[in-house]
Amino acid sequence: MKTSDEGLTVTRLRFFLVMLCASLIWSRASAMAQAPAPLTDAQRVALERKAKEQRSHLEPLSKQSSSEWSDAAIFSKGLDWALRYDRDFTAADVEQMERAVRRGQQRLDAINQGRHPWTIRHGKIALGYRSVVDGSVQPYGVVVPKSYDGKTPIRLDVVLHGSSRPVGISELRFIARFDEGDDETASPPDQPFIELHPLGRVENCYRWSGETDVFEAIEDVCRRYQIDRTRIVLRGMSMGASGTWHLGLKHPDRFIALGPYCGYVDTHKFSQTPIPGFVVVGPLPEHQEQGLHMLDSVDYAANAGVVPAIACIGGKDVFFQAHVIMHEAMAREGLTMTNLISPDTGHVIDPVTQTEQLRQIAEHAAVGYQARGKLRFVTWTLKYGRCHWLQILGLKQHYARAEFSARMENDVLIIDEPLNISKFAIDVAKLPAFPKSVRIGGIELPVKLLPSNQPQSMVIASRDGRWQWDESPLSRTVKRPGVQGPIDDAFATPFLCVRGTGQAWNQAAGSYADASLKRFADEWHHYFRGELPIKNDIDVTAEDWESKNLILFGDPGSNSLITRVLSDLPLKWTRESLQFAGMTYPASDHLPALIAPNPLPGADNRYVVLNSGHTFRESDLAKFNYLLFPRWGDWAVLKLDSTQSFDRGWDDNVVKAGYFDESWGISAKSPQ
Repeated sequence: MKTSDEGLTVTRLRFFLVMLCASLIWSRASAMAQAPAPLTDAQRVALERKAKEQRSHLEPLSKQSSSEWSDAAIFSKGLDWALRYDRDFTAADVEQMERAVRRGQQRLDAINQGRHPWTIRHGKIALGYRSVVDGSVQPYGVVVPKSYDGKTPIRLDVVLHGSSRPVGISELRFIARFDEGDDETASPPDQPFIELHPLGRVENCYRWSGETDVFEAIEDVCRRYQIDRTRIVLRGMSMGASGTWHLGLKHPDRFIALGPYCGYVDTHKFSQTPIPGFVVVGPLPEHQEQGLHMLDSVDYAANAGVVPAIACIGGKDVFFQAHVIMHEAMAREGLTMTNLISPDTGHVIDPVTQTEQLRQIAEHAAVGYQARGKLRFVTWTLKYGRCHWLQILGLKQHYARAEFSARMENDVLIIDEPLNISKFAIDVAKLPAFPKSVRIGGIELPVKLLPSNQPQSMVIASRDGRWQWDESPLSRTVKRPGVQGPIDDAFATPFLCVRGTGQAWNQAAGSYADASLKRFADEWHHYFRGELPIKNDIDVTAEDWESKNLILFGDPGSNSLITRVLSDLPLKWTRESLQFAGMTYPASDHLPALIAPNPLPGADNRYVVLNSGHTFRESDLAKFNYLLFPRWGDWAVLKLDSTQSFDRGWDDNVVKAGYFDESWGISAKSPQ
């Protein structure tokens, strides 16, 4: 692959602008023929009434939590979002909304009659599932080939969609791509795999709950169809390609091959693409720069040695530099990037190039999973610490490069000195052969065969500079897989927001907490397509905190659960003062926001969060998905203004923010 020079860059930009102008001309002509307009009062009233009726008919069936119920509910849910957030609609939009009413009712009638014809249909099908994150119904599409017989396990291709402006009708437009009715089609595609098209909560580059959506959709498809889990492919175009790099290189053991087509791989350089309206991300505070290591897939380039990536891009694509960046990163790791270039193509799929991409993917998929004795894996966070038979359990420092390299030789597992790793586990059952010993750091550790009814997992930890077997449980007081932060990570798994019902110690804190919760509810509903789960503090049960992350809003006066957990958090908080991060602040006009392990009994693998939803805001959510990176890290101290008017778009006054160390404390090494 050749790096483009300045002349080629200018040529690509000119090509992009020409295509953009052509697109705008076409769009304007199309708009003249089909100009969006508000619904008439009669149309809106009729659609709202029908949606309400359908919800009332679905409600009695909702407790069944069946797949078929979700398949019917996606239509009324999509209609609700369109009516709530959009004002103007094209004639095609109106038809989609009216069709949603009909299709939802058709599936509801079929369920009541004990029929589910779409579950055995071939071709394109719109389906849904209920997310464990917030209990919302999320749609996805599948394409079932005519060769699928329901008995033979089949390959699954997960296809991630590109970027689109997040609007209310986004879900109905997505559903329309796959909803061909429920009767059998006469001409299903002839291909050796099922396609899964996740929605990913519309527009976030498959981050946070968008990432969870992909894996929840995979699990739902695997429950419905006979899927060969050793042959799952991940591919996509544009934002879908960025999502492929992101998910594929951080979960390299989940996929047999990757197929990114024109996708960005970093934040800073991508933001500098010369496109009108792009927001340039310049130098950031240290903690924000370090947090990018969790998201920028270029930092995980080494993991292309675990899962093969067959990339494609147009030779005149304005985003061509993204694949140059990944090519250079792989070269630094000793890898050669496969990058199929379509010479005279811009930011579109070239059918010829894609055909070659799919051919090469098929070669890897045909081989399937092979147990590997040699493994090299890189991560920057325990959130992405699993790969085949390896699970990294502890880091010396988060958001610094961690590397593990090992190989089997003559029944000995030889491990190079791990970089930035303090503890890890090996699932010996997944190795190609049972090792007699493990050699690491000049030390030979004999391996004993465990009884077959026990997990065949061995844990090795560094103690006083020496590696040794470790049978101690993971401590709740250190960062560990799934409980490592940052604040934004709490919203990628089941969570519950908790509203205080008491009297706040300070008026400013009480006002901010109420406004912050409302802002989060609005942003979550609009952009993450679900109702924010909320309870009053007096109604929260042990089952809640054992199964969900608790997001507590208020202060110890207003929220009784903050009082319960306060003694286990790394701060001192009284009515008069807040002592945190080595500083003392007046509690009258300062408030902490943070994430930490939940100390309540039975909440071992859950977070507790104080006074924060996602740390990026609507101004970011409404612009570009590459802006959805952590702003506060693990914690922040906020300066409050009792005279402030809390409208939807206010700016937080952050005095200080950063990350906790590996023991959930603040040390000199903690980035701030």
